[in-house]
Amino acid sequence: MRIFIILLFSFAYIYAAYDGLTLSTALKLLQQNSSNIKIAKFNEKIAKFKTKVAKSYNYGSFDYTLNALRSNDAGNVFGFKLQSREATFRDFGFKDFLGGVGQALQMAGGNFGTFSTLMSNPAMQNGLLDTSPNDLNYPKARNHFLNKFTYQVPIFTGYKLTQYKKIMKDLEKLSKLDTKKVINEEIYQTKKTFYDISLVENYIKHLKVLNKNIDELKKIIEAFKEEGYAKETDILQVEAKKASVLSYLNQAKLNRDLAYQYLEFLIGVKVNSISHANELAPLPKKSISDMVDEAIDLKRAKMGYKITGENIKLKKSAYYPMIGAFGEYSTADDKPFNDFFKHDAYTIGAQLKWNIFDGGKKSAELQEARVEHLQMAEKLNLAKRGLALKIRQIITEVKSKDYDVKAKEKEFEFTKKVFEQFKGKYKEGLEKISDVLIKHSQEIQALLELLKVKTVRNQKVFELESLLEGK
Repeated sequence: MRIFIILLFSFAYIYAAYDGLTLSTALKLLQQNSSNIKIAKFNEKIAKFKTKVAKSYNYGSFDYTLNALRSNDAGNVFGFKLQSREATFRDFGFKDFLGGVGQALQMAGGNFGTFSTLMSNPAMQNGLLDTSPNDLNYPKARNHFLNKFTYQVPIFTGYKLTQYKKIMKDLEKLSKLDTKKVINEEIYQTKKTFYDISLVENYIKHLKVLNKNIDELKKIIEAFKEEGYAKETDILQVEAKKASVLSYLNQAKLNRDLAYQYLEFLIGVKVNSISHANELAPLPKKSISDMVDEAIDLKRAKMGYKITGENIKLKKSAYYPMIGAFGEYSTADDKPFNDFFKHDAYTIGAQLKWNIFDGGKKSAELQEARVEHLQMAEKLNLAKRGLALKIRQIITEVKSKDYDVKAKEKEFEFTKKVFEQFKGKYKEGLEKISDVLIKHSQEIQALLELLKVKTVRNQKVFELESLLEGK
């Protein structure tokens, strides 16, 4: 039942459609549902785990190994018995050796002097020593179970692990900036689409008014025609103009539908309608220097500069010796876990490794790191100047568009009044219908230009916001 309720709510959430969606709600839904943002956050988590991996190297490694073996190889079997502390003289082949000694005793008839003489004979000695011990060379197959615990830890690495940990930590911070950059791009697209919808719906509203004006004009012409003051061609001209207005209107509706579809793609929910935003988005109220300092690309450049500086210290670590220690505890037997502590053994030790000569590799890598650091310093300087220039340019463009918006609004209002005047004069017989329709076309053109200017102006504002890290 619980699972059913969860699925029911999930189904309702997926297929719920928003009416009057506000921009703030849209941005919250974007944070929850955007796949690009989720992917960026996964990359951020991966970088965090890489930092943990870098830290783990300082603590060394502790391993447990269990080897289960069986062999009749002479060297292996002898080694197995030694490792499990169960080797006997028989394993050395003493059985065959003692057999030769016994023969010598029989030849001496129990006389010790004769026995000593025989054993002193080089031929007898060589015969005994050249005897091939069967127990040693042809042992029976033996099982071998080896339990081993090994701990290895670095003591001194020339500060390599310390620098490596710092670099990975900075890369983790860089990943967070990359995530913020992705989020800003998604917010940019969402805000732009949201404002585009607001503008195009207002544009549609104005076009409907213009279409209504054409309908009124057509009624006037039809009335004039009945009285003989208008021609059939006048009606045809108005109908052609009406078709043109309807074309603009239908195209605007299609553009609105596409914008809604893109908004739904961005935020991951169905949207029936939005709560209109102000047609002109506000500029960030910050100084240019503050915006430069807050720019994501500048922070990324600073982080890159810091990382290349740490990389120089990392390369210097190759000039220091590497010191490590290890400890090993093991036990072995021909049966698993048998006589565990009776057959145990330990080994401890330390190692110092110091590269004396590598053909100039260390020096070349160090110089390369220094050059990369100098290069990044120039990139940082370029980023500061480039961002300041870009921000100034965007602000200038927005202010320029603000003037254009005011001019286009006045132009649109003017064309509306001119059309009304020409329509009035047409009623009085002072203007031709073709001139009235020209003024109507000018009104539509002024409205379209106003829409374009506002769209470009808002796009520049959102582009500026996307440069900044924000909260």
